[in-house]
Amino acid sequence: MDVPFYWVDVFAATPLTGNPLALVPDADALPEHTMGAVARELNQSETTFLVRPDRPGADHRLRSFTPGGVEVFGAGHNAMGAWIWLALSGRLDPDRDTFVQQIGDDLLNVRVSGRPPSAVEVSMEQSAPRFLGRVEDRAALAAVLGLAAEDLDADRVAEVVSTGAEHLLVPLRNAAAVDSAEPDTAGLRALLADAGAEGCYLYTVRLDDPAAPVATAPDAATGVSAYTRFFNPTVGIAEDPATGTAAGPLAAVLVRDALAPDPARIVVEQGRKLGRPSLITLGVDGPLVTISGSGIVVAEGTLHL
Repeated sequence: MDVPFYWVDVFAATPLTGNPLALVPDADALPEHTMGAVARELNQSETTFLVRPDRPGADHRLRSFTPGGVEVFGAGHNAMGAWIWLALSGRLDPDRDTFVQQIGDDLLNVRVSGRPPSAVEVSMEQSAPRFLGRVEDRAALAAVLGLAAEDLDADRVAEVVSTGAEHLLVPLRNAAAVDSAEPDTAGLRALLADAGAEGCYLYTVRLDDPAAPVATAPDAATGVSAYTRFFNPTVGIAEDPATGTAAGPLAAVLVRDALAPDPARIVVEQGRKLGRPSLITLGVDGPLVTISGSGIVVAEGTLHL
């Protein structure tokens, strides 16, 4: 069996930036264990497979696997890249701009603006935010992240939040602290299991001045509201350059805590430490969280199975 695949740089305006996604379209003939094996072979933070939906009303169904062969859910760069490819490859009805995607049991709305040769932007809904619990042991948390206790934001608490995937959001005192983190993989995996979380999202809203008040305004030049890094040893991701399923929960927290207005447009920066800078744009309007972005198809190939 020959299986075509594509490489999409998501949350990227130029090639070799953003978060790379491996995409396998027309994947109905692949059993689940082969999808996991293909994801291990392609070795990206996620590989997405497009299959026929099995719920009424869905236009496409997405299944996403990590390099560890673990299926993951939530609408982040895994879904964004799939819809960018669908638009750029001419697979979408040009007379429509709204669609429905199936991810697990969720049906989520997607809006696609533009078609080739113009730029394409995708906006899609995430699940309603759920605030699931806090991690109160600051000393243990700092130690497992390779940080000092004073690197944690003194005014905020780490907590597990989901807009489709449960992630631990850890507020740090400034960008330097975010960049200096060196998590202990085994220790972080154990801490996440105890907290009921999948991955760990480090963030700061103190973008320039370490002594600034928490309610820091977005950077005037870039519009960025938070600077972040993401680690997910639970599913075999050492570090991810752009994580929509974590940026969505963070946006919900910033609005809940009045660090951003409601409704809000929030820009999150991620990937700088990895040399793959990414800007993730989010909208929050009450319980509705949306994520927007664009990307580029940078490669294609064929697996001979």
